[in-house]
Amino acid sequence: MAWDTDATRRKLLDAGSRQFAASGFAGARIEAIGADAGVNKERIYRYFGDKRAFFAAVLTHELTGLLEGITVSGTGPEAVGNFTDQLLDRCETRPELSRLLIWESLELDEAIAIDIRHPICASKAAGFASALPTLDQAGAEQLLVSVVALAVGWCELGHLSAAITGTPISWESRRATIRSHAVALATGLDGSSSTPSV
Repeated sequence: MAWDTDATRRKLLDAGSRQFAASGFAGARIEAIGADAGVNKERIYRYFGDKRAFFAAVLTHELTGLLEGITVSGTGPEAVGNFTDQLLDRCETRPELSRLLIWESLELDEAIAIDIRHPICASKAAGFASALPTLDQAGAEQLLVSVVALAVGWCELGHLSAAITGTPISWESRRATIRSHAVALATGLDGSSSTPSV
């Protein structure tokens, strides 16, 4: 029976996503990734090269989909709030994505797959610029950076709120807070909006 190379690659990429999200590049072990995938670890070297090349392949595979399917709907600051809600849904259902995004910045000197990711992000920023007519593309891109950082930070730094406020905050409360902050950011940048809608 022929070896299903594509299926094996997918198993390794999925296992790599789980292991790298949990431990980062330095902490993840090739043996653990192979065991997680149910595939001989030697396949990693055969298909991807060394561990760093495999890490890059996992990040490319996962992070190019971070904003896939997330739309900018509506007008004004509420459009940014709607986008933030969808991003929070993505982070909640796929927590490895936000963790991999953080590991990328901690362990690599530059972003992975910019040639693929930048056009995706630019299209989302263009949606922000369309919803907030006073923003140009550069300003919309910076707003997108802030919104993604806000969502990812809140998702990954769950204990920070308890350390600051003295009590844990429920996910529902955190979601509402993140959305309101994203809307407030957009409102502050959009000269055509008179009052925040939070």
